[in-house]
Amino acid sequence: MAVSRRRRLAVWAGAGVAVSLTVLAALLLVADRPNAINGAVVVDAADPMKQLPIGGVEITVPGAPPASAVHSDATGFFTIPLSWRMRVGQPVVLEFRHPDYQPLEMRYAGADRLYIARLTPLVVPSGPEVPVANVVARYSVNTVTAVNVGSYVKTFEVANTGNRPCQGHKPCSPDGKWRAAIGSAVIDAGPGNEFHNARVSCIAGPCPFTRIEENVSRSRAARTLRVSALDWSDTATFLLEAEVYRPMVSDAQRQSYPVIFDRALTFTLPAAADGLSIQAEVNGSLIVFPLGPPLLLTWAKCQLVVNPDQTKVCRCDLKPGFRFATSGSPPNRSPSE
Repeated sequence: MAVSRRRRLAVWAGAGVAVSLTVLAALLLVADRPNAINGAVVVDAADPMKQLPIGGVEITVPGAPPASAVHSDATGFFTIPLSWRMRVGQPVVLEFRHPDYQPLEMRYAGADRLYIARLTPLVVPSGPEVPVANVVARYSVNTVTAVNVGSYVKTFEVANTGNRPCQGHKPCSPDGKWRAAIGSAVIDAGPGNEFHNARVSCIAGPCPFTRIEENVSRSRAARTLRVSALDWSDTATFLLEAEVYRPMVSDAQRQSYPVIFDRALTFTLPAAADGLSIQAEVNGSLIVFPLGPPLLLTWAKCQLVVNPDQTKVCRCDLKPGFRFATSGSPPNRSPSE
């Protein structure tokens, strides 16, 4: 009887260990499973420089609710949240759809990795194409120019009597021996103006026994300036001078020459760029195309990506029926090219 009881206990213990190991393995699999599929969509091309990002691609999972469909952003990035009700290790098929590219199916096997979907452009019908040449991006930036409108001169005195022991009555001389005095002056450049190149000097009295307390020559441009001086001898006189400038804001026109790969052009803009337009020769006619927020062009589809530093990347893909001319390359090439 005792032997049978020990056998039953051993069987139950073994079963408990097996169940625990199974639960632990399942927990580990769930813990290792990522909670989203992350990837990017690019053009399928042998040349890495032509593997441009594709925005607006619809990515769906067959069998999942329609609301789970996502679209790639302007950089080609997409992320698909995974449902916790999915079985661990269950393969998932991703479908990519875009009107300008051939559809693609990609199998996701549950590995924690970054997925790159490469879409093949649809074949453009043959026929005459309108040439587009000498493309230039034009924009404006606000520049601030300081214009000198005058100067300011002011004298001030620091009254004191020399050779008086300090005896702890502040202010004192730098060595703490003699009683001192502090004087100051404040000047105002007026509304809309600012001081540049400020300087202050002792011009009369026992200047060797004085010290400028604030170095205005190192101060940034400002409408008001304050300067103070320490005097530990007899009365001294100081001269404060500064040039008065008025900041003037104006629009400066700038140009950027796009880089062209295959049927797409790309250029970057500084963070302060405004009033973007595209100048191009279309079928031999030089035309300026203003680009508002929709980024509409008759011969290309454009998209704008804002970087973390607020600079902008603009990319335009040619529409069917247009081509970039082989002659008249943008003037951004070096002589060696």
